[in-house]
Amino acid sequence: MKILITGANGQLGYDAVVELEGRGHAVIGSDVAEKFAAEKTFPYVSLDITNAEAVAKTIEELAPDAVVHCAAWTDVDGAEDDANIETVRAVNVDGTANIAEACRKIDCKLIYISTDYVFDGQGDAPWKPDCKVYKPLNKYGQSKLDGEKAVKNTLEKYFIVRIAWVFGMNGKNFVKTMLNLGKTHDTLRVVNDQIGTPTYTPDLARLLADMLETEKYGYYHVTNEGGYISWYDFACEIFRQAGMNVKVLPVSTTEYGASKAERPRNSRLCKQKLRDNGFSALPDWRDALKRYLTAVSK
Repeated sequence: MKILITGANGQLGYDAVVELEGRGHAVIGSDVAEKFAAEKTFPYVSLDITNAEAVAKTIEELAPDAVVHCAAWTDVDGAEDDANIETVRAVNVDGTANIAEACRKIDCKLIYISTDYVFDGQGDAPWKPDCKVYKPLNKYGQSKLDGEKAVKNTLEKYFIVRIAWVFGMNGKNFVKTMLNLGKTHDTLRVVNDQIGTPTYTPDLARLLADMLETEKYGYYHVTNEGGYISWYDFACEIFRQAGMNVKVLPVSTTEYGASKAERPRNSRLCKQKLRDNGFSALPDWRDALKRYLTAVSK
């Protein structure tokens, strides 16, 4: 297949490029930057997804069989600033609508990457992918939900994949933050009342590639296996595996404070639909963390 990946310079987009190219697909990377951030062996096009005319022209000319739409505004706290909200919605809502409409015109598949933030984070039951109880707690979550609606209302051949607690080699993530803070602090406070499961981008990229090779469209939830944990639990395991002597103190979200955007307490995502549709589960998050730490140490 010929596959266009938006946000190719990002944490997931880069790994999706690597995975799909490794499977022999004809991969085209795109991002708003003029050039790709690393050495590449595939075509790359600079594309501003907020420019509807440019998106339509580019996708029509490239004529991909599928688009993996990873490009997004992901600064959750930054999205709360009034000065940013137009840009947030231009990227996450209008940009996604532009991609979906261009895919409709050439009848190609689309994978849209979404988030647990589309839910209100209440209770302790895992969120099911086809659950319709949406009440985002912040502007970022609302923008991703509206992006989902743009895809659903435009296409039939789509995968909407919600993920949580993402970490990978590129970009910022919780693991990098903990490792950096651990170098300068012997004690850290980490929240223990926000519950979910991490998602390692190379593992996610493999599942996205599996999905593209099927026509099992719809909503899916994807994280690594290993059960539901708190950010506190995750931090403890990061320092244990990294061999760093850092004391981690559990605190509530209220005690921690500091965030502009309200975070969901319940980020548990039910992944049964993956198994029901024959997709392989991602490895345990502890194993993923071990592989990540090995990779960053090289």
